[in-house]
Amino acid sequence: MSASASPHALFVMNPVHLPELFPAPLMDRLRRLVRIDPGLVVQDFADPAAAAALSRAEVLITGWGCPHIGPQALEAAPRLRTVLHAAGSVRHMVGEPFWERGITLSSAVRANALPVAEYTLAAILLSGKNAFGLRERFRTEQVYPAPTEYATVGNVGRRVGLIGASRVGRRVLELLRPFDLSVSLFDPYVDAAEARELGAVSLPLDELLRTSDIVSVHAPDIPQTQGMLSRARLALIPDGGVLINTSRGALIDHTALTEELVAGRLSAVLDVTDPEPLPAGSPLYSLPNVFLTPHIAGSLGNELTRLGETVVQELERISTGRPPAYPVHRAQLAISA
Repeated sequence: MSASASPHALFVMNPVHLPELFPAPLMDRLRRLVRIDPGLVVQDFADPAAAAALSRAEVLITGWGCPHIGPQALEAAPRLRTVLHAAGSVRHMVGEPFWERGITLSSAVRANALPVAEYTLAAILLSGKNAFGLRERFRTEQVYPAPTEYATVGNVGRRVGLIGASRVGRRVLELLRPFDLSVSLFDPYVDAAEARELGAVSLPLDELLRTSDIVSVHAPDIPQTQGMLSRARLALIPDGGVLINTSRGALIDHTALTEELVAGRLSAVLDVTDPEPLPAGSPLYSLPNVFLTPHIAGSLGNELTRLGETVVQELERISTGRPPAYPVHRAQLAISA
């Protein structure tokens, strides 16, 4: 595509992320595909400084901090035909007026799933070795446990249950294949045959909880899943079980979970909570059986380049008349994050 034919584009996101999403070599590739001002990053569609750029924008490159693309924004961008999201979920960004305009929407959600799955793999394997609990005990006692105390430690045959065959969930299943684990899956949209192809046994949710040593949550935060791990369902997890959550805190009854953790019946690896962050003084900050991280599983630091790379690759496809590789369709949003 020649420079004269390049479409006008506009960054719409929190500008703090721009240098990591599009480091210099990637920005150069981007600017060969579209006419865009790297010094203009919009966070508010009502900003008068953005009005001219918005009026001629054919492409919006969005990211974390992008406001809702509602009727007023759409009216201010009459030439808009493509939105490329350099992040994961687009649920907050678009509504019916957006879809009615027939705008093409793409998301880097698959690229963002990779580090979440890697975090989960590490959490599963370390939980199977009881690394978190033994580390806390070692810090306190400063002596090795007796060999007999390792009888229940290890990852051979460890029962792992995944809730949700989302993009993250599917990548976790792929990463788990080389290990000697017993993996089960609950997802209402995945039948037994597909689950086998993914490397897992399909189980109803309650049975998965009853038969898993480690449970990892990868379902989307939608009305049907909020609170799905209720008090009664948490009670199904065997004593000594580990709950890993890298999805969203709203999927779990956090009052009930806190009670289970304070009692010491379960352990947890929590990258997300409800609320987020937890209030000061929450016992989860100091419990030895809780490994709590500040929502770091998704793309951070140098991992953000993957998201920018996805946007540039989508533009390269579109510039040669091909459809985007990672489109988002309205029907998907009913069952995805």
